Amino acid sequence: MTDLRDVNLNRLVIFVQVVKAGSLTAAAARLGLAKTMVSTHMQRLESEVGVNLLTRTTRRLSLTEAGRRFYEAACDILHAAETAIDEISRDNIALRGTLRVSAPVDYGSLVVAPALVTLRNAHPQLRVELLCNDRYVDLIEENIDVAIRLGKLADSTYRSVKIGSYVRWPVATPAFVDAHGTPGKPEDLTRLPFIAASALPRPLTFDLVNASGTKKHVRCQSAFIANTAPACRAATLASGGFAVLTEFSIGTDIRSGQLVRLLPGWQTPEAEIRAVFPPSDRVPAKALALAQALQRAIGGASRSLPRA
Repeated sequence: MTDLRDVNLNRLVIFVQVVKAGSLTAAAARLGLAKTMVSTHMQRLESEVGVNLLTRTTRRLSLTEAGRRFYEAACDILHAAETAIDEISRDNIALRGTLRVSAPVDYGSLVVAPALVTLRNAHPQLRVELLCNDRYVDLIEENIDVAIRLGKLADSTYRSVKIGSYVRWPVATPAFVDAHGTPGKPEDLTRLPFIAASALPRPLTFDLVNASGTKKHVRCQSAFIANTAPACRAATLASGGFAVLTEFSIGTDIRSGQLVRLLPGWQTPEAEIRAVFPPSDRVPAKALALAQALQRAIGGASRSLPRA
């Protein structure tokens, strides 16, 4: 009886491909090997199992009776191996450990936190830490697995994927509009009390574009300045001025009528929302899983992700 230790099981893959392809030449092309190497593997496999598996002529290649039985057994063996590997891989997909995430205060609260809850419900062994703030976070120094960033990346050398996009709208309360009038053009905004976000690089200026692509640069005088987007929203809802706020943070306010869009035909240029990863050869599966969950949550444009 042949000792299994004397058989190179890797040759089973080549043998099955030879049978499926119908020739050594075709199998060699599929496997990316030289025909002579494929032929050598078949000769050694026959020597190892102690029987002739293939009948070769100048015109065709066929299985012997023993070869046919061995082919069926080889297919079963390879299928069983593939099934076992798939099951192990599925087990490895179960995310565990700690996922540390950084996000802006408003986006982190409104979008990232619910997505993380959904992700953790699917992977109970995963522990989540969400750090919401509007300051720049050093991913390496603060041991962050993934940072969600809005707008232009300051650290563009980091690996990142697009989650979606957003715009900002000039908004105010109906009471504020009653008191100050309805602006007719972007330049009219400069005379109105403005609520500014100090976390932005240029808190007092912004660009607006319309459907035809016309762009206007607006510079305001601040009546109120706050360091977080939720504080700016709260001041706007209190009629402290108008503000230019993200669509995702004020959608409910617009629908309820608590806020109205000023200059409805104008908005800030579209900006990206990206998941940013620390520099590494491989992005952790848990970080990629969050990026995918956010893409699904906000309907972001589909994009291929780096491999974990």
